[in-house]
Amino acid sequence: MSKEDLIKMARRAVIEGDEELAVEMANKVIAEGINPVEIINEALSPAMTEVGDGFANEEISLPGVLVAADAMTKAIELLEPHIPVQEIAKKLGTVVIGTIEGDIHDIGKRIVATMLRVYGFEVHDLGRDVPIDVFVEKVRELKPDIVGTSSLMTTTMAGQKMLEEKLRKAGLRDNIKTMIGGAATTQEWANKIGCDCYAEDANDTVLKAKELIK
Repeated sequence: MSKEDLIKMARRAVIEGDEELAVEMANKVIAEGINPVEIINEALSPAMTEVGDGFANEEISLPGVLVAADAMTKAIELLEPHIPVQEIAKKLGTVVIGTIEGDIHDIGKRIVATMLRVYGFEVHDLGRDVPIDVFVEKVRELKPDIVGTSSLMTTTMAGQKMLEEKLRKAGLRDNIKTMIGGAATTQEWANKIGCDCYAEDANDTVLKAKELIK
């Protein structure tokens, strides 16, 4: 199959939440020797963003989002070990990342974590529905360069503000940079809570993470 056909296949697998198709696509990408980073950048990430936008606009149900995320995860699990060594840059910095407490979604966050690793960051993914105190303890333990949180729902955004406050109270905030992302967040929200920056998607996260550690 051509790369273009596989990109279409990957997009359809995510949008339709078809795990079997996602696995078939990933295996074909590996068999054809196509760079997995291209499939992630050109198909999986945009498709997941489309699903996230659909949920935010109440066009896609929560179950639809979850099955799309599962299909994407299956594909990435198969593709990630086949990312060419030369694509994986030398370590640029350390990132602690997770979905904020109360939010069970980690659709975009998984792609973000993968892409940060590809571009040279050591990533500690704490998962989803992560308590604020766990973020604080991990910052104290790992001394990362960047802490990233995702929030897909407006009801959980307050957790990002709480994290900023707790990091300051713990005397840790001045030593790190913070980033936020997710469908519910904006640059305006980042500015309001004192976060260093907002990233729109995985590619934007990589670019801004590089800027933050300069």
